[in-house]
Amino acid sequence: MKKSNLSKSDIQAVRAMGLTELMGQALRMKLKQRGDEFSLCSIFNAKSGLCSEDCGFCIQSSHYGSNTRSYPLKSVDEIVGAARIAERTGAHHFSIVTSGRGPTPKEVAAVADAVAEIRSHVRIKVCASLGIMNRRDLELLKDAGLSRYHHNIETSKEFFPNIVTTHSFADRIDTISAAREAGLEVCAGGIFGLGESEDDRVSMAMTLKECEVDSVPLNILIPSAGTPLTHAGRPAVVEILKAIALFRLILKGGSIRLAAGREAVLGDFLGMAFMAGADGLMIGGYLTRKGRPPEDDLTFVRDMKEIWTA
Repeated sequence: MKKSNLSKSDIQAVRAMGLTELMGQALRMKLKQRGDEFSLCSIFNAKSGLCSEDCGFCIQSSHYGSNTRSYPLKSVDEIVGAARIAERTGAHHFSIVTSGRGPTPKEVAAVADAVAEIRSHVRIKVCASLGIMNRRDLELLKDAGLSRYHHNIETSKEFFPNIVTTHSFADRIDTISAAREAGLEVCAGGIFGLGESEDDRVSMAMTLKECEVDSVPLNILIPSAGTPLTHAGRPAVVEILKAIALFRLILKGGSIRLAAGREAVLGDFLGMAFMAGADGLMIGGYLTRKGRPPEDDLTFVRDMKEIWTA
């Protein structure tokens, strides 16, 4: 991802713009940097629940006693089968996702086997999101054919301690650095609606710029019963559109991908998010929640590209 050359004063100036003007600048930036490119990814919940970490938004944490389904790492055949489904739905990237602080050596080896099988038999790029990892294990996955590692920073460095206490923001950055050093692309983003301010959203975007990530998934919190954020207020549509536009102007290139929460929060305004600089979707569901039918998303993509190039 190309670095932004916006100064702090520039950022303050664009933050002061009206939403229509801000979105217009962000869309021009997207089209200049990426044309009508539209990135689609799909994820597979390969290991669920019983996570030792206390991320305040997560239903898979063992700290909150949710009723989410728990199971150990899926078999190689099951993971490969999910990759085939992702390919058929039109995804460009398929990500193997596991719960927990990080994988055991046995799990790393099993995921590496699954990656190698997918690369041999399915025409799709393979990503993984396995938690905190070191460079050696990430190199093993890259050697197996992994293209990209996903590791969200979730929010700003300043707000992070309000959301997670069982590991640090630095742990997240160290994993991103290790993935880069292993020669992998990096996918990292976060969640809007955790109680953060606009300052926090800008800070998060600046950190992602500094990390030079290749893809930025943006989620919007859907409060889950039993978690500390059960009663979190829903951010206004105008806040989300402004945040997306700011991320595009700060980050410039690379995919900005809308993930969980887009249906529930944006609703009829989803198209406006893609006039504000977004250009990617996660399709086929979000770990513990269903998304809308993939065929609806594919129709949306075709229509959005026509609008961009009209």
